[in-house]
Amino acid sequence: MALSRKLKVGMVGGGGPSNFFGGPHRTAILMDNSAELTAGALRSSAAGSIESAREHFFTRGYPDYQTLFTEESKLPEGERIDYVTIVTPNDSHHAIAKAALEAGIAVLCEKPLTITLEESRDLVAATRAAGLPFIVAYTYTGFPMVMLAREMVRGGDIGNIRKVETWYPQGWLAGRTEDLGVQQAEWRVNPSKSGASGCGGDIGTHAYEFIRFVCGLTAREVSGRLTTFVGGRALDDDFTVFARLCNGAIATISASQVTIGAQNDNGFRVIGEKGTIEWSITDHNSLKVLRGGEPVKVFRLGAEYGYFPDSVKPYIRVPSGHPEGFHEALANLHKTIQLQLRAKAGEAGPAAFPHPDVVDGAAGIAFIEAAVASSAAQGAWTAVESVE
Repeated sequence: MALSRKLKVGMVGGGGPSNFFGGPHRTAILMDNSAELTAGALRSSAAGSIESAREHFFTRGYPDYQTLFTEESKLPEGERIDYVTIVTPNDSHHAIAKAALEAGIAVLCEKPLTITLEESRDLVAATRAAGLPFIVAYTYTGFPMVMLAREMVRGGDIGNIRKVETWYPQGWLAGRTEDLGVQQAEWRVNPSKSGASGCGGDIGTHAYEFIRFVCGLTAREVSGRLTTFVGGRALDDDFTVFARLCNGAIATISASQVTIGAQNDNGFRVIGEKGTIEWSITDHNSLKVLRGGEPVKVFRLGAEYGYFPDSVKPYIRVPSGHPEGFHEALANLHKTIQLQLRAKAGEAGPAAFPHPDVVDGAAGIAFIEAAVASSAAQGAWTAVESVE
């Protein structure tokens, strides 16, 4: 049956006053007027969860995610949620996502996918068994210029890839932010909540995903140096990895949460035999292409420009010259899972762009576990387990 209607979206987490991710996801879901917020289990307490759903104008509020999935799966098609957005701390992703899949509900989950590779592999298997879409919220892959970079690099515009440089510096944990009552900091420096790597799991996975998403490459082995600069922390706040990629190229993946003054200025530089492509969020509406002996070519965001391939055009919302930012990029990931669900139901429409899925999420955890093991061995080269 075709889904010629607004899709219905559930959310787990994201209802607390200090939860950053709930707001952007709610905005992203509503941006194209093709989906609506329907059901939520937004807080850890039962009463708070129901009250938060009411405050955010969800149609139905539930005391917990188990009740949400059980009750929604009883509703007829067209009334129950079509997919769920998971915006909870890392340690709960596995249980919530698996429960959703077992209830027949597609998933869009915040990164990192889980806190262990074993959990990630289990979600890959559960997703395949359910035959449902599963998107991992590597938000920066939703920027149109990053999508364009993928099409150009994979289309051979710069030839065979020799080297990739990716980075993601922040400065918000340069001091003991976790002692100031900032919940976002408290759980991120807690291994039981965040996983084996703090900075690496939180933002190093974003930097690594650029390699997979833009280049179609993966790390085969890594040499990592994870550092904790702020005293008393159990997890790293700085993450530096050197990688050998599957095609023989090399890569540097650098992330830091103690770079004072940095404004999430993540980006990448892909170096090929015929040129270099680079992008940074500090100038996110531009994509630079550099070739020897030629002026720098700069591609600018704009819906009317002919150089955008048909695969990217449906994801551009504003007239040329107008900026699109973080919320629009996140909305593009929601657009992808919505297009996947519509196609699955037989509805005609644009093809979904291949944004990161559950396998990409699992690959990020395999990369993190290898980097942690390498760092513990003083940077010894460590194989990255395959999840493909």
